Amino acid sequence: MKHGYTNSTVGDGALVVKCYQGPDAATRLRTESRFLRRLRGRLPVPRVHEVTATSVTTRFVRGAHGQDLLDEGRAVEVLEGCGRTLARIHRLGIVHGDYGPQNLLFDPATFETAAILDWEWAHPGTPVEDLAWCEWIVRTHHPEHVPLLPRFFSAYGDPIPGWPERHAAMLARCRALLDFTSSWEPGGEGEKLWRGRLDATAAWAPDDHP
Repeated sequence: MKHGYTNSTVGDGALVVKCYQGPDAATRLRTESRFLRRLRGRLPVPRVHEVTATSVTTRFVRGAHGQDLLDEGRAVEVLEGCGRTLARIHRLGIVHGDYGPQNLLFDPATFETAAILDWEWAHPGTPVEDLAWCEWIVRTHHPEHVPLLPRFFSAYGDPIPGWPERHAAMLARCRALLDFTSSWEPGGEGEKLWRGRLDATAAWAPDDHP
């Protein structure tokens, strides 16, 4: 999958095999398989087919990738869908850990969420983690859609933490990914990428954001 970076994912139209890479790969594999099984029937997640020591295989889910739909002019539908789906996740007391349009599949006809992908970072936590990260994804990768972020927050529904708290959560996640990449390959391209993203995120000013 072209949007992934901590795993290698391949599919044949019937099954999808995800192999985990980098530090704590076995832990992330166990986390994902556990949450996929726990949430089946409660949230739209792929059905687990097989788990090995190095991979999780799930049934293929047909749908359009959220980031691709953003690029195709469907930002309102995608961001509102992100908000509604995140509210469902948080009602179960779960933090996804890498939430955003990059990890959602949508029905291209109705724009209902077909699948929530990539649960390897899921954990108990606070809602601001996912709210802030979805916002970060849009601001970083789809800045042209920043004016539509209120549609995401409105669809989520609950009171939204203010900018200082969201910004702090974005910085915390960037630091965690910087640590992850630097422990994986010290001085490598991943570390350089996340150091630059951390610096860019730190420079965002409150007056630029709702």
